[in-house]
Amino acid sequence: MRVTLLGTGDTTGTPTVGCDCDTCEAARERGIERTRFSVHVANERTGEALLVDFSPDFRYQFLREDVSLPDAAVVTHVHFDHLDGLGNVFRILDSLDVYAADETDPQTGQSVAETVAEDYHYLRALEVQPTTPLEPVRTCGFDVTLVPVEHPPLLCYGLAIEDPETGAKLSLSGDTSYDVPAESRAVLADPDLLLADAIVPADFCEYHPVGGRHEGPDGVPRTFGTKHMTREGALALAEDLNADRTRLVHAAHYYPVDEAFEEPLAVDGEEYVL
Repeated sequence: MRVTLLGTGDTTGTPTVGCDCDTCEAARERGIERTRFSVHVANERTGEALLVDFSPDFRYQFLREDVSLPDAAVVTHVHFDHLDGLGNVFRILDSLDVYAADETDPQTGQSVAETVAEDYHYLRALEVQPTTPLEPVRTCGFDVTLVPVEHPPLLCYGLAIEDPETGAKLSLSGDTSYDVPAESRAVLADPDLLLADAIVPADFCEYHPVGGRHEGPDGVPRTFGTKHMTREGALALAEDLNADRTRLVHAAHYYPVDEAFEEPLAVDGEEYVL
């Protein structure tokens, strides 16, 4: 399993357009990027590739990293920074299975699968595969399991990707608060690599209108507002899940420049072989 981090940033990415903060300026100077979130997972046994989420930066990411086009894909939720790149497959792919949850979201009246199928009805190559959370499906030679996480107000999912022959395991928290359900944690547990949402450091909770939540024993918030983990929350989740290695993703440009590119915060282009 070869994992390439195509996009490791939040909804605006780093550097952010029009921003001259120290972190964005440092990213420009160093040639470092965090484009919108997406992960490429290649199965070197079968020669297939699975894509997790369709970043609006799809075209640029695939050209920059020179990775293979996907044979199948997973959509974790319908926020634009995880979905709006799907239109890029037009005239590029002849067929693509897209796996997405089949649970109806009370906010939209549709499941993620139904939203994808409706919004991208014009893509003849697309075959949406409604998928029941917590039940693994086999694609690209991997066992893929969507797990519910907490990203209000919309339904959102993390996932575990396992190679049934080698035992390699990649877990992704998805966009979530620290309040990941126990049944989801059980599926995500013991990964070789965990990609965990860590939008900002915990001390930035003072700038959020609702502050922070899910404080640890030290009183440090593990959730920024209601929708994303803090860096400290993501690291606590990694410890809870007994992750062998952790990379923090979905990072915002609000990280102070002296912390923004420190371990274990990921940047685009990182590659891991599991």
